[in-house]
Amino acid sequence: MPAAGSLDHAPLATSALYEQVADRLRHQILTRELEPGAWIDELKLCGELGISRTPLREALKVLASEGLVTMKLRRGAYVTEMSERDVREAYQLLSLLESDAAAEVAARATDEQLQELGELHRSLEEALPDRVAFFAANERFHMRVLEIDGNRWRLQFVGDLRRLMKLNRHHSLFREGRLAESLDEHRAIVKALLSRDAEACRELVTAHFCNGLSATQAAS
Repeated sequence: MPAAGSLDHAPLATSALYEQVADRLRHQILTRELEPGAWIDELKLCGELGISRTPLREALKVLASEGLVTMKLRRGAYVTEMSERDVREAYQLLSLLESDAAAEVAARATDEQLQELGELHRSLEEALPDRVAFFAANERFHMRVLEIDGNRWRLQFVGDLRRLMKLNRHHSLFREGRLAESLDEHRAIVKALLSRDAEACRELVTAHFCNGLSATQAAS
C-alpha cells in the first residue's frame, strides 16, 4: 500500500515502462505537484510505483533531455528552475519563432483555417475571468497557429519552450491586469490574421511577447 501523498494510480504495465514513468513525472512537474527546485527522491518514487531504479533513471534522462529535470553530480535529480536569464531568452526565442509563424499563416492559411483561429479566439474571450481556462485557451490558440504554419521543427521547438515556461514561478499572466491586456493584444492579432496582413501579424506578435516578458519581470 503506497504511503500517504503517493501516486494513486493503476499498476504500471511492463511495456515501455520508462515512458510511462516519464509521463507521470512530467504531469507532476507541470501541475506543480513537484515544484521547481524540488529534489526527486528516487527511492521513494520506486517504492510508490513498484519499480526498480532502472526505468526511473531512464525516465529522468528523458525529462532531462526536455529540460524539465536537472541532473546534479552526486546530488541526484531536481526539477529545473527557470532563472531570470532563462525566462528572458525563452521569450526572445518564442517571439522570433511565433511572430514569423503568424506572418506565414496570415499569408498562406485557408479561409477555413483563419475561421478556426477566430473561433479559438472566441474561447479565449469566454474564458475570463477563469485564469486556468484562459491559460489553456491561450496555449491552444498559439499552438494552432504553429500547426497551421506547418513547420514541424518550429512546432517542436516552441512546444519544448512553452513546456519549460510552465516552470517559471512568475508567469506573465499572474500580474494584475495582464489577462485583460493579453486579450486586447490577441484581438489585434486575430484582426490582422483575418485581414491577411502578414507584417502587422509579425509586429503584433512580437509586441505581445515583449509585453509578456515585461509583465513577468514586474511580477518577479
